[in-house]
Amino acid sequence: MSGASTTRLIELSRPWGFITRRVYQRAHHGLVLWRSRHHRKGLPLRQPASLLKVEIDLLRCLWQPQQLNWWIGSIFALGSLLFLIGSWLSLDPMLVKHLSMSNTAVNRVFFLGSIPFTTAAYLQLFQAANAGPPLSGTDTSRKRIHWFGWEPQEIGWLSCALQFPGTILFNVNTLNDLNANLNWIGQDGLVWIPNLLGSILFLSSGYLAFIETCHSHWTWNPGSLSWWVTFSNLLGCVGFMGAALTSPVLPGGLGPILPTTSLIFTLLGAVGFLIGSLLMLPEAVTPS
Repeated sequence: MSGASTTRLIELSRPWGFITRRVYQRAHHGLVLWRSRHHRKGLPLRQPASLLKVEIDLLRCLWQPQQLNWWIGSIFALGSLLFLIGSWLSLDPMLVKHLSMSNTAVNRVFFLGSIPFTTAAYLQLFQAANAGPPLSGTDTSRKRIHWFGWEPQEIGWLSCALQFPGTILFNVNTLNDLNANLNWIGQDGLVWIPNLLGSILFLSSGYLAFIETCHSHWTWNPGSLSWWVTFSNLLGCVGFMGAALTSPVLPGGLGPILPTTSLIFTLLGAVGFLIGSLLMLPEAVTPS
C-alpha cells in the first residue's frame, strides 16, 4: 500500500493563508507532526517544556561546522555584532577619538557588517529553496539543486526571499554612506531610501518568520526556542525600521534629522538580531 493511501491530514494551521503546521494520521504509526520552519531548516522537534532545561547541549552548539544552520546563525551573529559595534562607536564620539578612528572608519564597520548579513541571508534562501515537499525529510542527495527557487506559496521561502534583497539594499546604503561628500539629495537617494526599503523588506520577512513559528498572527510562547529566535529577530527588524524612519536628511541638511535616535534604534536592532542569531545555534542541536 502506498504512503499516500495510509497517510491522512487531520489538522492544519494557516495564518494569512500560509500553511505552517500539519498533523497527519499514519496507519499503525500514530500522529505525525510537520512544522514549516523545522522542515525547511531540518530542525529537531523538541518538547515545548524543554527550552530552558540544562540538557540543551550548549557546548555542542558552539561548534557544528557540518551543519548549515550553524553557519547561518554564526554568520548572522557576526554581522549583528559589527552593526552593534558601529552603533556603539557612533554614539560615543569620545571613544572614537580615543581609538583614533575617523567617521569614515566607523561607517566602514557598518559596511563590513552588511556583508555577513547578505551571506547568511542567501544561505538561508538556498536552504529554503531545497527543503523539499512535506514529509520528504531533508535528503540533500537529490540531484537537482535550486539556487534561489520560486515558492511564494511557502511562508518560509517567502520570508527568506524578502530578507535577501533587503540585505543587498543594506550593502548599497552602507557602501554609499562611506562617501562623505554627498549632499542632502545624495544622502537621501543613495543612503536613506535603500535603508528604508531594506528595513521594510526585513520587517516583512521577520513577521512572516514569526508567524511561521507561531502558527497564528501572534502567540506568546516562551517555552519554544524557535519562538525566541523569530521573536528576537522580529524585534531586530523593528529596531532597524525605527532607525530608517528617523534618519532622512532634510533639504540643506548634512545628516539624519534625529541622528541619536536613529543610532539607538540601530543598536537595539543589532542586539535583537545578535540574540536571535546566537539562539539559532542551540536550536539546531539534536537533543541527547
